[in-house]
Amino acid sequence: MSRFDTDICVIGGGSGGLSVAAGAVQMGARVVLIEGHKMGGDCLNYGCVPSKALLSAAKAAKAAGPVEPEATQQRYAAAQAQVRAAIAAIEPHDSVERFEGLGVEVIQDYARFTAPHAVQVGGRTIRARRFVIATGSSAAIPPVPGLAEVPYLTNETLFDLHELPGHLLILGGGPIGLEMALAHRRLGARVTVVEGAKALGRDDPEAAAVVLGALRAEGVEIVEDAAVEKISGRAGAIELQVAGGTVFHGTHLLVAAGRKPNIDRLDLAAAKVAFTDSGVRVGDDLRSPTNRRVHAIGDVAGRGQFTHLAGYHAGVIIRSMLFGLPAKARADHIPHVTYTDPELAQVGPTEGEARRKFGARLEVLRVEMAQIDRAQAEGRTEGFLKLMVVAGRPVGATIVGAQAGELIAPLCVAVSARMKLSALAGTVLPYPTLAEIGKRGAGAYFSPKLFDNPFVKRVVRLVQRVLP
Repeated sequence: MSRFDTDICVIGGGSGGLSVAAGAVQMGARVVLIEGHKMGGDCLNYGCVPSKALLSAAKAAKAAGPVEPEATQQRYAAAQAQVRAAIAAIEPHDSVERFEGLGVEVIQDYARFTAPHAVQVGGRTIRARRFVIATGSSAAIPPVPGLAEVPYLTNETLFDLHELPGHLLILGGGPIGLEMALAHRRLGARVTVVEGAKALGRDDPEAAAVVLGALRAEGVEIVEDAAVEKISGRAGAIELQVAGGTVFHGTHLLVAAGRKPNIDRLDLAAAKVAFTDSGVRVGDDLRSPTNRRVHAIGDVAGRGQFTHLAGYHAGVIIRSMLFGLPAKARADHIPHVTYTDPELAQVGPTEGEARRKFGARLEVLRVEMAQIDRAQAEGRTEGFLKLMVVAGRPVGATIVGAQAGELIAPLCVAVSARMKLSALAGTVLPYPTLAEIGKRGAGAYFSPKLFDNPFVKRVVRLVQRVLP
């Protein structure tokens, strides 16, 4: 009989890996957790937490109003201090000490597979019944001529800056690029975003247009359909040339042109684990079809790059690994938010995706934010809700507007649970709240069926004649 050092070996101490390790050990499994860099992974150290902290500081800076040029750097230093404080406040929850206290054996080094059932780490071989690859992703560096010869920032180095950039060039118009564009613009930098296709190109075009319009109104220069041909310069003087010969000049360059899975160190071939450029190849059960001992979750599984998705994946595989129960990951109910101002939130398919999938069965209900009394009271009427409905059930929703990331929550529940719209329409919400937009959307489905229906009107007239 083979000897195993542990039941579950988790490779990667980010959101997904930590969720698996904590859940499994507390339910009785022996767990080894291997992390070669920082506990908490990208989200805590370089992603969600620091970026939202910087956006919060930038929002406060905008509310406080302009300052003298010499005070700008002081405000930026305070913003970066807020970033560090946010990370420090959350770090204990993700720390080695906490997980060792739970009973997890934590090894701080990089792991490499040596066989389908074993990894080598720090001169030690770990054999396990099950492996979970949760190594996440990192910034993809595009093969642009000259990029390797100039200093550039990624999300892993941006938050180490001590001085506000004079003019920040951002390569990439996705959520990361635009969030950091807004933050740095509000903190006093000039910002130019260069995107080779369409900014926020994976989102609903109408919703994206609202966000881009707001960013441009705040002074962010956004250049679309601009393929970068060459980058040159030195620290403090970067030149970015696009097709057609236009050259953009800046003091700093942030590369936010996508993500790549962190698989290079793993030697997956030695484990007979199939992979692609998108990550580890897995089925809906999140297991490798070529090595059933191995699961992959989160960014490295190639099914999306969100912290909450990694946490969801962790729950799926815990069910199968610990209890032997069948479990498959869904993808139709996973939300995402771009934390600009206004925010853009999405759950399920966009309108375009839903039309391609459902055809004539799809109904799209639209509510303008201006129809919501709380939005009028606060003077934040930009944006709208689109609710995608099939056979009386919501299958997707798009919200663009103030606090869209919060407003999407009840619609996430509705899509995930495959609720009927009548449940949303019948919910009583406090007045006045922005959350009424979801209920208003559900009501829009029933209104024409009630108010524009001749049969309903005949029934009402009849009842009125016979009632005492």
